[in-house]
Amino acid sequence: MCGFLLRSHLAEDLAQETFVKATRALLGWRGENPAAWLLAIARNVLVDHIRRRRIEVALPDPGELGVPALHVVSLDVRDTLDRLPERHRRLLTLVYLEGFSLVEVAAMTGRNHASIKTAVWRARNAFADIYGAPE
Repeated sequence: MCGFLLRSHLAEDLAQETFVKATRALLGWRGENPAAWLLAIARNVLVDHIRRRRIEVALPDPGELGVPALHVVSLDVRDTLDRLPERHRRLLTLVYLEGFSLVEVAAMTGRNHASIKTAVWRARNAFADIYGAPE
């Protein structure tokens, strides 16, 4: 019941503010539809009220959510790529970091799609072997 009373008082306050603003703006009224004009003022009063009451919520630290620090993972990936043979590093960079499709990589390298698909599969396995190996 208390929430209803608070909303009732808020509605009364916003309606009163709407009519006060409409009274002040009456000289600027151009003779349009009076209901639409009054509703536009009421809408603006409501938007102003919501903006004044906006509550900002602080976002939690990514560590608290269990999300790994991306810069550490990124450094690990770059380190692993640097330890790969050049042919594997080039293929993985083209496909996964630069976003080229296998067909595009085949066209760039002058090889056929099937051989690129196999080469990328081998490069991924080599990457996984190095990335997953304990230091």
